[in-house]
Amino acid sequence: MAATSTSSSYRLGFRLHQQLAPCSGSHPQTSGAVSFLSGSHNFSFKSLETTRRSRLSGISVVVKAERRSEEMQLDISLSPRVNAVKPSKTVAITDQATALVQAGVPVIRLAAGEPDFDTPVVIAEAGINAIREGFTRYTPNAGTQELRVAICHKLKEENGISYTPDQILVSNGAKQSIYQAMLAVCSPGDEVIIPAPFWVSYPEMARLADATPVILPTSISENFLLDPKQLESKLNEKSRLLILCSPSNPTGSVYSKKLLEEIAQIVAKHPRLLVLSDEIYEHIIYAPATHTSFASLPGMWERTLTVNGFSKAFAMTGWRLGYIAGPKHFVAACNKIQSQFTSGASSISQKAGVAALGLGYAGGEAVSTMVKAFMERRDFLIRSFGEMEGVRMSEPQGAFYLFIDVSSYYGTEAEGFGKIEDSDSLCRYLLDQAQVALVPGVAFADDSCIRISYAASLTTLQEAVERIKKALLPLKSAVPV
Repeated sequence: MAATSTSSSYRLGFRLHQQLAPCSGSHPQTSGAVSFLSGSHNFSFKSLETTRRSRLSGISVVVKAERRSEEMQLDISLSPRVNAVKPSKTVAITDQATALVQAGVPVIRLAAGEPDFDTPVVIAEAGINAIREGFTRYTPNAGTQELRVAICHKLKEENGISYTPDQILVSNGAKQSIYQAMLAVCSPGDEVIIPAPFWVSYPEMARLADATPVILPTSISENFLLDPKQLESKLNEKSRLLILCSPSNPTGSVYSKKLLEEIAQIVAKHPRLLVLSDEIYEHIIYAPATHTSFASLPGMWERTLTVNGFSKAFAMTGWRLGYIAGPKHFVAACNKIQSQFTSGASSISQKAGVAALGLGYAGGEAVSTMVKAFMERRDFLIRSFGEMEGVRMSEPQGAFYLFIDVSSYYGTEAEGFGKIEDSDSLCRYLLDQAQVALVPGVAFADDSCIRISYAASLTTLQEAVERIKKALLPLKSAVPV
Protein backbone atom coordinates (compact mmCIF):
# COMPACT_ATOMS: atom_id res chain seq x y z
CA MET A 1 0.00 0.00 0.00
CA ALA A 2 2.84 2.33 0.75
CA ALA A 3 4.08 2.07 -2.81
CA THR A 4 0.60 2.79 -4.23
CA SER A 5 0.17 5.79 -1.99
CA THR A 6 3.52 7.21 -3.06
CA SER A 7 2.71 6.70 -6.73
CA SER A 8 -0.64 8.48 -6.30
CA SER A 9 1.12 11.30 -4.51
CA TYR A 10 3.42 11.79 -7.50
CA ARG A 11 0.48 11.93 -9.93
CA LEU A 12 -1.48 14.36 -7.81
CA GLY A 13 1.57 16.45 -7.25
CA PHE A 14 2.17 16.58 -10.99
CA ARG A 15 -1.46 17.63 -11.67
CA LEU A 16 -1.18 20.32 -9.03
CA HIS A 17 2.02 21.50 -10.60
CA GLN A 18 0.24 21.75 -13.97
CA GLN A 19 -2.56 23.78 -12.38
CA LEU A 20 -0.05 26.20 -10.93
CA ALA A 21 2.11 26.37 -14.05
CA PRO A 22 0.58 29.60 -15.41
CA CYS A 23 1.88 31.44 -12.37
CA SER A 24 5.39 30.22 -12.99
CA GLY A 25 5.14 31.20 -16.63
CA SER A 26 4.72 34.86 -15.74
CA HIS A 27 7.49 34.78 -13.18
CA PRO A 28 10.16 32.24 -14.14
CA GLN A 29 11.84 32.23 -10.74
CA THR A 30 8.64 31.08 -9.00
CA SER A 31 8.88 27.70 -10.74
CA GLY A 32 11.27 26.55 -8.07
CA ALA A 33 8.57 27.20 -5.44
CA VAL A 34 6.23 24.65 -6.98
CA SER A 35 8.37 22.14 -8.87
CA PHE A 36 9.18 20.17 -5.72
CA LEU A 37 5.49 19.06 -5.55
CA SER A 38 5.99 16.45 -8.27
CA GLY A 39 8.58 14.74 -6.11
CA SER A 40 6.85 14.94 -2.72
CA HIS A 41 6.80 11.52 -1.06
CA ASN A 42 4.57 12.53 1.88
CA PHE A 43 1.67 14.13 0.08
CA SER A 44 -1.65 13.70 1.99
CA PHE A 45 -5.01 13.10 0.24
CA LYS A 46 -6.97 14.81 3.05
CA SER A 47 -4.86 17.91 3.07
CA LEU A 48 -4.77 18.33 -0.72
CA GLU A 49 -7.04 21.38 -0.88
CA THR A 50 -5.47 22.95 2.20
CA THR A 51 -2.03 22.40 0.76
CA ARG A 52 -3.12 23.82 -2.58
CA ARG A 53 -4.37 27.01 -0.89
CA SER A 54 -1.24 27.36 1.20
CA ARG A 55 0.98 26.79 -1.84
CA LEU A 56 -0.91 29.42 -3.83
CA SER A 57 -0.61 31.80 -0.91
CA GLY A 58 3.09 31.08 -0.75
CA ILE A 59 3.48 31.76 -4.45
CA SER A 60 1.72 35.07 -4.03
CA VAL A 61 4.21 36.05 -1.36
CA VAL A 62 7.12 34.96 -3.55
CA VAL A 63 5.83 36.91 -6.53
CA LYS A 64 5.39 40.03 -4.44
CA ALA A 65 8.89 39.63 -3.06
CA GLU A 66 10.26 39.19 -6.56
CA ARG A 67 8.47 42.27 -7.80
CA ARG A 68 10.01 44.25 -4.97
CA SER A 69 13.47 42.85 -5.80
CA GLU A 70 12.99 43.75 -9.46
CA GLU A 71 12.75 47.37 -8.42
CA MET A 72 16.19 47.12 -6.78
CA GLN A 73 19.32 47.52 -8.94
CA LEU A 74 21.72 44.63 -8.52
CA ASP A 75 25.44 45.45 -8.72
CA ILE A 76 26.77 43.19 -11.47
CA SER A 77 30.12 44.93 -11.88
CA LEU A 78 33.28 42.84 -12.12
CA SER A 79 36.72 43.30 -10.65
CA PRO A 80 38.86 45.86 -12.53
CA ARG A 81 41.51 43.14 -12.61
CA VAL A 82 39.21 40.87 -14.62
CA ASN A 83 38.01 43.68 -16.87
CA ALA A 84 41.63 44.41 -17.81
CA VAL A 85 42.19 40.87 -19.07
CA LYS A 86 41.54 39.86 -22.68
CA PRO A 87 40.15 36.40 -23.41
CA SER A 88 42.50 33.97 -25.14
CA LYS A 89 42.07 34.16 -28.93
CA THR A 90 43.55 30.71 -29.42
CA VAL A 91 40.99 29.21 -27.06
CA ALA A 92 38.15 31.20 -28.65
CA ILE A 93 39.07 30.21 -32.21
CA THR A 94 39.61 26.58 -31.22
CA ASP A 95 36.21 26.49 -29.53
CA GLN A 96 34.56 28.11 -32.56
CA ALA A 97 36.19 25.64 -34.94
CA THR A 98 35.17 22.72 -32.72
CA ALA A 99 31.58 23.94 -32.68
CA LEU A 100 31.57 24.14 -36.48
CA VAL A 101 32.92 20.59 -36.75
CA GLN A 102 30.24 19.36 -34.36
CA ALA A 103 27.66 21.10 -36.56
CA GLY A 104 28.91 19.14 -39.56
CA VAL A 105 31.18 21.77 -41.15
CA PRO A 106 34.44 20.11 -42.30
CA VAL A 107 36.79 22.62 -40.66
CA ILE A 108 40.49 21.82 -40.48
CA ARG A 109 41.66 22.94 -37.06
CA LEU A 110 45.21 24.33 -37.04
CA ALA A 111 44.76 26.79 -34.20
CA ALA A 112 45.49 24.86 -31.01
CA GLY A 113 48.99 23.90 -29.91
CA GLU A 114 48.13 20.29 -29.22
CA PRO A 115 50.09 17.32 -30.61
CA ASP A 116 47.95 14.93 -32.61
CA PHE A 117 49.83 11.93 -31.21
CA ASP A 118 48.48 9.70 -28.49
CA THR A 119 50.30 9.70 -25.17
CA PRO A 120 53.05 7.04 -25.42
CA VAL A 121 51.81 3.65 -24.18
CA VAL A 122 54.32 3.36 -21.34
CA ILE A 123 53.12 6.68 -19.90
CA ALA A 124 49.44 5.85 -20.32
CA GLU A 125 49.92 2.44 -18.66
CA ALA A 126 51.56 4.11 -15.66
CA GLY A 127 48.46 6.25 -15.23
CA ILE A 128 46.15 3.25 -15.61
CA ASN A 129 48.17 1.25 -13.09
CA ALA A 130 48.01 4.15 -10.64
CA ILE A 131 44.22 3.89 -10.71
CA ARG A 132 44.22 0.12 -10.43
CA GLU A 133 46.62 0.20 -7.50
CA GLY A 134 44.59 2.80 -5.65
CA PHE A 135 47.04 5.66 -6.06
CA THR A 136 44.12 8.07 -6.22
CA ARG A 137 44.43 10.20 -3.09
CA TYR A 138 45.84 13.66 -2.48
CA THR A 139 49.58 13.99 -2.86
CA PRO A 140 51.78 16.55 -1.08
CA ASN A 141 50.98 20.02 -2.35
CA ALA A 142 54.38 20.38 -4.03
CA GLY A 143 54.09 17.01 -5.76
CA THR A 144 55.19 13.50 -4.89
CA GLN A 145 58.74 13.02 -3.76
CA GLU A 146 59.16 10.44 -6.50
CA LEU A 147 58.29 12.89 -9.28
CA ARG A 148 60.28 15.79 -7.85
CA VAL A 149 63.37 13.59 -7.55
CA ALA A 150 62.87 12.50 -11.17
CA ILE A 151 62.58 16.15 -12.27
CA CYS A 152 65.79 17.02 -10.41
CA HIS A 153 67.56 14.17 -12.19
CA LYS A 154 66.23 15.31 -15.58
CA LEU A 155 67.30 18.93 -15.03
CA LYS A 156 70.79 17.86 -13.96
CA GLU A 157 71.35 15.38 -16.79
CA GLU A 158 69.67 17.22 -19.66
CA ASN A 159 69.96 20.90 -18.72
CA GLY A 160 73.04 21.11 -16.53
CA ILE A 161 71.21 22.75 -13.61
CA SER A 162 71.12 21.34 -10.06
CA TYR A 163 68.10 21.44 -7.77
CA THR A 164 66.85 19.62 -4.70
CA PRO A 165 63.25 18.36 -4.44
CA ASP A 166 62.27 21.30 -2.19
CA GLN A 167 63.22 23.60 -5.09
CA ILE A 168 60.64 21.97 -7.37
CA LEU A 169 56.88 22.64 -7.42
CA VAL A 170 54.62 20.40 -9.49
CA SER A 171 51.43 22.08 -10.75
CA ASN A 172 48.41 21.46 -12.97
CA GLY A 173 50.29 22.39 -16.11
CA ALA A 174 53.09 24.81 -16.99
CA LYS A 175 50.48 27.55 -17.42
CA GLN A 176 49.65 27.44 -13.71
CA SER A 177 53.36 27.42 -12.86
CA ILE A 178 53.93 30.62 -14.86
CA TYR A 179 51.00 32.45 -13.31
CA GLN A 180 51.94 31.46 -9.77
CA ALA A 181 55.49 32.67 -10.41
CA MET A 182 54.19 36.09 -11.47
CA LEU A 183 51.93 36.31 -8.42
CA ALA A 184 54.84 35.33 -6.17
CA VAL A 185 57.42 37.86 -7.37
CA CYS A 186 55.51 40.83 -8.83
CA SER A 187 54.20 43.79 -6.84
CA PRO A 188 51.72 46.40 -8.12
CA GLY A 189 53.51 48.67 -10.58
CA ASP A 190 56.29 46.22 -11.38
CA GLU A 191 57.08 45.67 -15.04
CA VAL A 192 57.14 42.33 -16.83
CA ILE A 193 59.31 42.44 -19.96
CA ILE A 194 57.84 40.34 -22.79
CA PRO A 195 59.46 39.97 -26.23
CA ALA A 196 56.87 39.92 -29.03
CA PRO A 197 55.49 37.91 -30.71
CA PHE A 198 54.55 36.20 -27.44
CA TRP A 199 52.30 33.46 -26.14
CA VAL A 200 48.90 35.08 -25.64
CA SER A 201 48.72 34.49 -21.88
CA TYR A 202 51.92 36.24 -20.75
CA PRO A 203 50.66 39.85 -20.69
CA GLU A 204 47.26 38.87 -19.31
CA MET A 205 48.88 36.96 -16.46
CA ALA A 206 51.03 40.03 -15.72
CA ARG A 207 47.90 42.18 -15.51
CA LEU A 208 46.21 39.68 -13.20
CA ALA A 209 49.28 39.95 -10.97
CA ASP A 210 48.84 43.76 -10.91
CA ALA A 211 52.04 44.18 -12.92
CA THR A 212 52.51 46.12 -16.15
CA PRO A 213 53.47 44.20 -19.30
CA VAL A 214 56.18 45.93 -21.32
CA ILE A 215 56.28 44.60 -24.88
CA LEU A 216 59.54 44.49 -26.85
CA PRO A 217 58.85 43.94 -30.57
CA THR A 218 61.14 41.72 -32.64
CA SER A 219 61.33 41.39 -36.42
CA ILE A 220 60.96 38.54 -38.88
CA SER A 221 64.28 39.55 -40.46
CA GLU A 222 65.97 38.75 -37.13
CA ASN A 223 64.08 35.48 -36.73
CA PHE A 224 61.89 37.09 -34.06
CA LEU A 225 64.76 37.06 -31.52
CA LEU A 226 65.19 39.71 -28.83
CA ASP A 227 67.85 42.35 -29.46
CA PRO A 228 69.95 42.68 -26.25
CA LYS A 229 70.49 46.39 -26.87
CA GLN A 230 66.75 46.98 -27.11
CA LEU A 231 66.30 45.07 -23.85
CA GLU A 232 68.91 47.18 -22.10
CA SER A 233 67.23 50.40 -23.22
CA LYS A 234 63.91 49.38 -21.63
CA LEU A 235 65.11 48.24 -18.21
CA ASN A 236 64.64 50.41 -15.12
CA GLU A 237 64.06 50.13 -11.36
CA LYS A 238 60.50 48.82 -11.99
CA SER A 239 61.67 45.95 -14.18
CA ARG A 240 60.96 42.78 -12.20
CA LEU A 241 60.58 39.88 -14.63
CA LEU A 242 61.89 39.08 -18.10
CA ILE A 243 60.08 36.26 -19.90
CA LEU A 244 62.03 34.14 -22.36
CA CYS A 245 60.40 31.31 -24.32
CA SER A 246 62.75 29.08 -26.33
CA PRO A 247 61.77 27.33 -28.53
CA SER A 248 59.13 29.97 -28.98
CA ASN A 249 55.40 29.94 -29.27
CA PRO A 250 54.26 31.32 -31.77
CA THR A 251 57.40 31.67 -33.92
CA GLY A 252 59.39 28.47 -33.34
CA SER A 253 62.50 30.61 -32.87
CA VAL A 254 65.34 29.22 -30.73
CA TYR A 255 67.76 31.37 -28.75
CA SER A 256 71.38 30.38 -29.26
CA LYS A 257 73.64 30.03 -26.23
CA LYS A 258 75.66 33.05 -27.42
CA LEU A 259 72.59 35.30 -27.59
CA LEU A 260 71.39 34.11 -24.18
CA GLU A 261 74.82 34.92 -22.72
CA GLU A 262 74.54 38.48 -24.08
CA ILE A 263 71.11 38.81 -22.46
CA ALA A 264 72.46 37.36 -19.19
CA GLN A 265 75.17 40.02 -19.05
CA ILE A 266 72.50 42.71 -19.23
CA VAL A 267 70.25 41.00 -16.68
CA ALA A 268 73.19 40.79 -14.23
CA LYS A 269 73.34 44.61 -14.06
CA HIS A 270 69.85 44.86 -12.54
CA PRO A 271 69.50 43.49 -8.97
CA ARG A 272 65.66 43.36 -9.05
CA LEU A 273 65.38 41.65 -12.42
CA LEU A 274 64.42 37.97 -12.48
CA VAL A 275 64.03 35.74 -15.53
CA LEU A 276 61.19 33.32 -16.20
CA SER A 277 62.46 30.77 -18.69
CA ASP A 278 59.58 28.95 -20.37
CA GLU A 279 61.11 25.73 -21.74
CA ILE A 280 57.95 23.73 -22.46
CA TYR A 281 59.05 23.07 -26.09
CA GLU A 282 62.69 22.21 -25.32
CA HIS A 283 62.55 18.67 -26.77
CA ILE A 284 60.76 19.73 -29.96
CA ILE A 285 63.82 21.20 -31.62
CA TYR A 286 65.37 20.68 -35.04
CA ALA A 287 69.09 20.21 -35.69
CA PRO A 288 71.38 22.04 -35.86
CA ALA A 289 69.54 24.12 -33.24
CA THR A 290 70.19 23.16 -29.62
CA HIS A 291 68.48 24.09 -26.37
CA THR A 292 70.16 26.07 -23.59
CA SER A 293 68.53 26.51 -20.17
CA PHE A 294 68.94 30.10 -19.02
CA ALA A 295 69.58 29.01 -15.41
CA SER A 296 72.69 27.12 -16.57
CA LEU A 297 74.47 30.36 -17.54
CA PRO A 298 76.98 31.88 -15.10
CA GLY A 299 75.29 33.88 -12.34
CA MET A 300 71.77 33.18 -13.59
CA TRP A 301 70.71 30.23 -11.38
CA GLU A 302 69.89 32.54 -8.45
CA ARG A 303 67.55 34.73 -10.47
CA THR A 304 65.94 32.25 -12.88
CA LEU A 305 62.59 30.50 -12.55
CA THR A 306 62.56 27.58 -14.99
CA VAL A 307 59.14 26.37 -16.13
CA ASN A 308 58.56 23.15 -18.00
CA GLY A 309 55.93 20.45 -18.36
CA PHE A 310 54.78 17.28 -20.05
CA SER A 311 52.06 18.51 -22.41
CA LYS A 312 53.95 19.17 -25.63
CA ALA A 313 56.91 16.79 -25.87
CA PHE A 314 55.11 13.80 -24.35
CA ALA A 315 51.69 14.48 -25.94
CA MET A 316 50.12 14.75 -22.48
CA THR A 317 48.00 17.90 -22.87
CA GLY A 318 44.98 16.46 -21.07
CA TRP A 319 47.01 15.13 -18.16
CA ARG A 320 47.62 18.73 -16.96
CA LEU A 321 51.10 18.43 -15.47
CA GLY A 322 53.88 20.99 -15.28
CA TYR A 323 56.49 22.28 -12.86
CA ILE A 324 58.68 25.17 -11.83
CA ALA A 325 62.26 24.99 -10.56
CA GLY A 326 64.16 27.78 -8.84
CA PRO A 327 65.68 29.13 -5.64
CA LYS A 328 63.87 27.73 -2.60
CA HIS A 329 62.34 31.00 -1.33
CA PHE A 330 60.72 31.74 -4.70
CA VAL A 331 59.42 28.19 -5.14
CA ALA A 332 58.15 28.16 -1.53
CA ALA A 333 56.14 31.30 -2.31
CA CYS A 334 54.61 29.61 -5.36
CA ASN A 335 53.90 26.56 -3.21
CA LYS A 336 52.03 28.72 -0.69
CA ILE A 337 49.87 30.21 -3.45
CA GLN A 338 49.11 26.77 -4.84
CA SER A 339 48.13 25.48 -1.38
CA GLN A 340 45.30 28.04 -1.31
CA PHE A 341 44.50 27.76 -5.01
CA THR A 342 44.30 24.24 -6.43
CA SER A 343 46.43 22.16 -4.07
CA GLY A 344 48.56 19.46 -5.67
CA ALA A 345 48.37 18.05 -9.17
CA SER A 346 46.55 14.81 -10.00
CA SER A 347 48.15 11.80 -8.34
CA ILE A 348 47.49 9.74 -11.48
CA SER A 349 49.14 12.31 -13.75
CA GLN A 350 52.16 12.44 -11.48
CA LYS A 351 52.69 8.67 -11.81
CA ALA A 352 52.46 9.14 -15.58
CA GLY A 353 55.00 11.97 -15.33
CA VAL A 354 57.50 9.70 -13.61
CA ALA A 355 57.08 7.21 -16.44
CA ALA A 356 57.61 9.98 -19.03
CA LEU A 357 60.89 11.04 -17.44
CA GLY A 358 61.91 7.39 -17.40
CA LEU A 359 61.75 7.09 -21.20
CA GLY A 360 65.37 8.17 -21.50
CA TYR A 361 67.37 11.26 -22.41
CA ALA A 362 65.12 13.91 -24.02
CA GLY A 363 62.20 11.47 -24.00
CA GLY A 364 63.98 8.69 -25.82
CA GLU A 365 62.68 7.10 -28.99
CA ALA A 366 59.02 7.96 -28.30
CA VAL A 367 59.70 11.73 -28.38
CA SER A 368 62.28 11.41 -31.17
CA THR A 369 59.67 9.78 -33.40
CA MET A 370 57.24 12.65 -32.83
CA VAL A 371 59.93 15.28 -33.46
CA LYS A 372 60.84 13.65 -36.79
CA ALA A 373 57.19 13.86 -37.84
CA PHE A 374 56.99 17.52 -36.78
CA MET A 375 60.12 18.29 -38.79
CA GLU A 376 58.68 16.61 -41.90
CA ARG A 377 55.52 18.68 -41.54
CA ARG A 378 57.50 21.87 -41.02
CA ASP A 379 59.55 21.25 -44.14
CA PHE A 380 56.39 20.64 -46.17
CA LEU A 381 54.83 23.93 -45.03
CA ILE A 382 58.04 25.86 -45.66
CA ARG A 383 58.15 24.53 -49.24
CA SER A 384 54.44 25.11 -49.84
CA PHE A 385 54.20 28.68 -48.57
CA GLY A 386 57.61 29.50 -50.04
CA GLU A 387 56.04 29.03 -53.48
CA MET A 388 53.32 31.59 -52.78
CA GLU A 389 53.49 35.24 -53.69
CA GLY A 390 53.39 37.78 -50.91
CA VAL A 391 54.29 35.42 -48.04
CA ARG A 392 57.35 35.97 -45.83
CA MET A 393 58.67 33.42 -43.36
CA SER A 394 61.25 32.81 -40.69
CA GLU A 395 62.05 29.09 -40.63
CA PRO A 396 61.14 27.71 -37.19
CA GLN A 397 63.92 25.87 -35.36
CA GLY A 398 61.64 24.31 -32.76
CA ALA A 399 58.07 23.86 -31.47
CA PHE A 400 55.34 23.11 -34.06
CA TYR A 401 54.23 26.51 -35.30
CA LEU A 402 54.79 28.46 -38.51
CA PHE A 403 54.38 32.22 -38.10
CA ILE A 404 54.08 33.70 -41.59
CA ASP A 405 53.83 37.31 -42.71
CA VAL A 406 50.75 37.69 -44.93
CA SER A 407 50.36 41.47 -44.65
CA SER A 408 50.70 41.89 -48.43
CA TYR A 409 47.12 40.58 -48.70
CA TYR A 410 45.74 43.33 -46.47
CA GLY A 411 43.68 46.02 -48.13
CA THR A 412 42.09 43.66 -50.64
CA GLU A 413 38.37 43.24 -51.16
CA ALA A 414 37.10 39.66 -51.04
CA GLU A 415 33.89 39.03 -52.94
CA GLY A 416 31.05 38.05 -50.64
CA PHE A 417 33.18 38.73 -47.56
CA GLY A 418 34.34 42.31 -47.54
CA LYS A 419 37.66 44.03 -47.00
CA ILE A 420 40.59 42.17 -45.52
CA GLU A 421 42.19 44.73 -43.26
CA ASP A 422 44.33 42.78 -40.82
CA SER A 423 45.29 39.34 -39.51
CA ASP A 424 41.98 38.95 -37.73
CA SER A 425 39.87 39.54 -40.85
CA LEU A 426 42.17 37.34 -42.95
CA CYS A 427 41.75 34.46 -40.49
CA ARG A 428 37.99 34.97 -40.51
CA TYR A 429 38.09 34.93 -44.31
CA LEU A 430 40.08 31.67 -44.37
CA LEU A 431 37.71 30.09 -41.85
CA ASP A 432 34.74 31.21 -43.97
CA GLN A 433 36.10 30.45 -47.44
CA ALA A 434 38.68 27.70 -46.86
CA GLN A 435 37.24 26.23 -43.66
CA VAL A 436 40.68 26.28 -42.05
CA ALA A 437 41.03 27.61 -38.50
CA LEU A 438 44.22 29.62 -37.85
CA VAL A 439 45.17 32.19 -35.21
CA PRO A 440 45.62 35.87 -36.19
CA GLY A 441 49.00 37.34 -35.36
CA VAL A 442 47.40 40.23 -33.51
CA ALA A 443 46.77 37.77 -30.67
CA PHE A 444 50.56 37.49 -30.34
CA ALA A 445 51.21 41.23 -30.85
CA ASP A 446 52.24 40.99 -34.51
CA ASP A 447 49.31 41.86 -36.77
CA SER A 448 51.29 41.24 -39.96
CA CYS A 449 51.36 37.48 -39.38
CA ILE A 450 49.16 34.44 -38.81
CA ARG A 451 50.05 31.31 -36.84
CA ILE A 452 49.69 27.82 -38.28
CA SER A 453 50.00 24.89 -35.88
CA TYR A 454 51.45 21.85 -37.61
CA ALA A 455 50.55 19.56 -34.71
CA ALA A 456 48.35 17.75 -37.22
CA SER A 457 48.96 14.91 -39.67
CA LEU A 458 50.80 15.56 -42.92
CA THR A 459 47.69 14.55 -44.87
CA THR A 460 45.63 17.10 -42.96
CA LEU A 461 48.23 19.80 -43.59
CA GLN A 462 48.31 19.01 -47.31
CA GLU A 463 44.56 19.46 -47.53
CA ALA A 464 44.75 22.68 -45.50
CA VAL A 465 47.41 24.18 -47.77
CA GLU A 466 45.35 23.43 -50.87
CA ARG A 467 42.32 25.12 -49.33
CA ILE A 468 44.34 28.16 -48.25
CA LYS A 469 45.94 28.56 -51.68
CA LYS A 470 42.55 28.34 -53.37
CA ALA A 471 41.06 30.93 -51.00
CA LEU A 472 43.97 33.35 -51.45
CA LEU A 473 44.00 33.08 -55.25
CA PRO A 474 41.25 35.70 -55.79
CA LEU A 475 43.29 38.10 -53.67
CA LYS A 476 46.41 37.60 -55.75
CA SER A 477 45.99 40.74 -57.82
CA ALA A 478 46.54 42.89 -54.75
CA VAL A 479 49.87 41.23 -53.93
CA PRO A 480 52.89 43.21 -55.17
CA VAL A 481 54.87 41.28 -57.79
